[in-house]
Amino acid sequence: MSAVRAAGTPPDVQFSDPQHSGHSGPTVSRMLLGAQLRRLREAAGVTREDAGYAIRASESKMSRLELGRISFKPRDVADLLTLYGVGDTAERAVLLAVVEQANAPGWWQPFKDVLPGWFEPYLGLEQAASLIRTYEVQFVPGLLQTDDYARAVIRLGHENASELEIERRVQVRAHRRGLLREPGGPKLWAVLDEAALRRPFGSAAILRAQLDHLIEMARLPQVTLQVIPFSAGGHAAAGGPITILRLPEGDLPDVVYLEQLTTAVYLDKPADTEHYWHVMNQLGIEAAVPGETTALLRGIREEI
Repeated sequence: MSAVRAAGTPPDVQFSDPQHSGHSGPTVSRMLLGAQLRRLREAAGVTREDAGYAIRASESKMSRLELGRISFKPRDVADLLTLYGVGDTAERAVLLAVVEQANAPGWWQPFKDVLPGWFEPYLGLEQAASLIRTYEVQFVPGLLQTDDYARAVIRLGHENASELEIERRVQVRAHRRGLLREPGGPKLWAVLDEAALRRPFGSAAILRAQLDHLIEMARLPQVTLQVIPFSAGGHAAAGGPITILRLPEGDLPDVVYLEQLTTAVYLDKPADTEHYWHVMNQLGIEAAVPGETTALLRGIREEI
């Protein structure tokens, strides 16, 4: 990813060129900008409360800005840079350009009417990730679902949805699936419980086609697919599905995503992420090795 180094910024901080943003998207741009504003504030000895007062915002809003969880107003960023003593014209220009990039709409904006607000940050992180590690016990992960399988899963969770709404949700999953085939897209390492491969969604033909698709995807160099067979017994991820996203910018922490029925939890503190990395690594050891995946999938397919 090409980068522009802001004059006067700490040497380990880089911002992507707004005209060459690649896969990063607005979510990561907000996170990078927020992290840089936090460093500038701390270097200037300004409290978060005083910074919030300068832009007519609460301390909690300042916290959300610095975490990249809400959008930025150019005027607010300009006022903060002045407060922090950032007078260099070139540095200010780079940071203010990143504001425009951070506020740009994500690819999912046309589908906001069928997406819960708590899921939108995940789509931005998924788009920008260099590595996605995921474990699933009930469903095939969304990135690996066929349209027909996705349609059956969506109907299960949205019984009263119209056909139009269902198709729009399927389109979102199709767009996500395309990330794996794009140049510079994320690498995916998925571990699936055997139960997720045997649980029928839709007809037997849909499940067989889904297994065929998994066999095809497992051949891609950017996809590692493992299965935990029933014969393995209990395992480290007894608590449920897990997704960990590693972002390419070294400035940003890994993010653990835990989806619930009506919300999701995003964890990025090292104490949390390190524990989940340990669990995922343990799952990789307990699952059948990737070289056995195709044979396992074909064996399950033959039994359907």
